[in-house]
Amino acid sequence: MNLEIVTIGDELLLGFTIDTNAAHLARELAALGVRIVRRTTCGDDATSIQSAVRDALDRTGAVITTGGLGPTADDMTKPAIAELFGQPMVLDPQILTNLQERWRKRFNHELPVSNHQQAMVPQGATILTNNFGSAPGIWLEDERGRWVAMLPGVPREMRGMLADTIMPRLRDRVPAGGAVIRSRTLRTANIAESALADRLGELARGIDGLSLAYLPGSDGVDLRLTSWDRDARATSAALDSAAALVREKVAPFVYGEGDDDLAALMLAECAARNATLAVAESCTGGMLGMRLTAVPGSSRTVLGGTIAYANEVKTRELGVPAAVIAEHGAVSEAVARAMATGVRLRFGSTIGLGITGIAGPDGGTPEKPVGTVWVAVDIDGDVRAVRATLPGDRHEIRWRAAQLVLDRLRKAFSRDMDATGWTSRS
Repeated sequence: MNLEIVTIGDELLLGFTIDTNAAHLARELAALGVRIVRRTTCGDDATSIQSAVRDALDRTGAVITTGGLGPTADDMTKPAIAELFGQPMVLDPQILTNLQERWRKRFNHELPVSNHQQAMVPQGATILTNNFGSAPGIWLEDERGRWVAMLPGVPREMRGMLADTIMPRLRDRVPAGGAVIRSRTLRTANIAESALADRLGELARGIDGLSLAYLPGSDGVDLRLTSWDRDARATSAALDSAAALVREKVAPFVYGEGDDDLAALMLAECAARNATLAVAESCTGGMLGMRLTAVPGSSRTVLGGTIAYANEVKTRELGVPAAVIAEHGAVSEAVARAMATGVRLRFGSTIGLGITGIAGPDGGTPEKPVGTVWVAVDIDGDVRAVRATLPGDRHEIRWRAAQLVLDRLRKAFSRDMDATGWTSRS
């Protein structure tokens, strides 16, 4: 089945709201074998909505819209699409009663007049129950079998209704045992997209009919394999085989799959080793600690950390000798090592991580340009460090520096002591 998505809202066009709904719809529907062939965003006016939906219906005959189902004047989705189908808007007494009861129960007063609009529906439409908000969804289908499903724009409501009402309907329309669309993502860190392509060689063009996409981001480059035309069993086998081939070529750089987070993975590894962790941060200003403590259960492993932004704090709190800073500079291998060791000793942890660098936008020099970072890993006194020049703006450099030290911890655990850039043991 081919399908199109139309997301509606001026706030999407203006960039004030990020369209997460279309991405979620595409991911969920692909597993059913529903192929999203086009995604369109339009504003909150009837002409734009009708144009986008009309064109989508002409191409595929199946459309899901999100947004424009609320009580205000700019919520035009239902009347615009009703007119497109040649149906008048009528009051649904049951929806109105439900809305009135909801307002009395939740807000202890009568339903505002403006909300009565939410009880107006296209004649002949099927009402889709919304268990997560006030605006019901609408399913409108014509005699030719073309249909539009209208869902709210609020992400929590849209996702709930998709699972409760749309997915069951579509399962009945997609042939059993047919082709499914599924992906497998391998997550890599600290290797460039071009370097990955070189290592993959001919595999970079695709594997056994599966496409291979490179998805660079602040965490690294994700490698996404996608199967389009196989049934569920053949898809799983093909993805398993292709992922194994990719791992064989780039194994030292792969840290996880799917939505794996490197901070969570490293905390799990620490827990398995009964290891504790402390962090010393300069340029990242607490970002590493934030990432670690965002993981539930991190308190069993993370003992604490120090944001040593000023040089005197590095000396006073972490024991970094002032003479070392004077000789080598705050952004140096010697200081990163001293920070990792200092924080490990101060907190009595098994592991100490240190980060120092120049996040910009100023402060760089020809020898140490913006993006220069040194990170160090101290595991029970075995200290190793690495320098990198990271791309991006200030936020991206700081995030990548935190990812770099987490990945170096991973390499230390795997005893990958030949990792590019590792300095020798102190």
